[in-house]
Amino acid sequence: MGRVVMVTGVSRQLGGRFARALQDRRALPGGERVDRVIGVDVVPPQRDLGATEFVRADIRNPIIARVIARAEVDTVVHLGVIATPRSAGGRSSMKEINVIGTMQLLAACQGAPSVRRLVVKSSASVYGSSAKDPALFTEDMEPRELPRSGFAKDSTEVEGYVRGFARRRADVAVSVLRLANVCGPGVDTALTDYLSMPVVPMPLGFDGRLQLLHEDDALEVLRRCALGQHAGTFNVAGEGVLLMSQAVRRAGRTPVHVPAGLGGSVGQLARRAGFADVSHEQMAFLSHGRVLDCTRAREELGFVPARSTAATWDDFCSARGLGSSPLLAAAGRAGSALARAAGLEGVLPGPARQGGARA
Repeated sequence: MGRVVMVTGVSRQLGGRFARALQDRRALPGGERVDRVIGVDVVPPQRDLGATEFVRADIRNPIIARVIARAEVDTVVHLGVIATPRSAGGRSSMKEINVIGTMQLLAACQGAPSVRRLVVKSSASVYGSSAKDPALFTEDMEPRELPRSGFAKDSTEVEGYVRGFARRRADVAVSVLRLANVCGPGVDTALTDYLSMPVVPMPLGFDGRLQLLHEDDALEVLRRCALGQHAGTFNVAGEGVLLMSQAVRRAGRTPVHVPAGLGGSVGQLARRAGFADVSHEQMAFLSHGRVLDCTRAREELGFVPARSTAATWDDFCSARGLGSSPLLAAAGRAGSALARAAGLEGVLPGPARQGGARA
């Protein structure tokens, strides 16, 4: 008998694509095969899931245990953690889905002898964002300031429950993937919505460091963990770093610097205007950013993302018709000319070097 994989959050962009990707790669090392892919969500998918068997169920409900038991699921891939309150129906609803839903799912897995592998899509947001952050976060580091609200706090609690599950079910291989902000032509997030606004408010005196992970690379690392023999916690991000200001310029947007203390008000205005579902933690991320050390994923998973952070952002911008405006391009050329005249070429960041080489 082949593998039976259950994917939560299958009606969302990444979940649906992942379920289809499992169907495209049925043959596994050793001749084992994926016989069934079961997708679970509270709402029907908007896109065709191919051969995936869709089950309309809420992971907060104990019924999820019956789904796992009846199908004899051996691999559970949990992609059902929501990052934006608006899509969940509010912050309270979002926390229930993320935390209570994960607790119920883990309880179901704990009572199912067929389950042998659990993969959880977590987030780099568990490290927080502050001025006290190190240059690089490794998997063994704790945040300098614990997340106190929102998606970051939910992700931290989810990981805590997953660690408890791993202790109780030592026979289950557990993989936790702390993904950088996922981006690409088919992904919409609060961050991409915010950085795509015609005018982008930026915290005065700050320029956060940004790492991105292309959606195709996110699917590949999830596949490796779901179908391989790897276990542990892994940082995953595209190579290289962009500053927030560089990302804004590459998208042809206009940055407007506002006092950092007004970040919360700016986020509220963006939400009310319908531009972006930006939380307080995401405004802190715009100020300070975050960079991950992905050595463990490279050495233990053998995984190196195919696209860098800069290439990922460029791919997103190209798909959405975003790009450098003539005014910004002219300003960049003028800046380069002044740098050459002052003998500072190679010292000041010119347009061709912003964020590393383009793909």
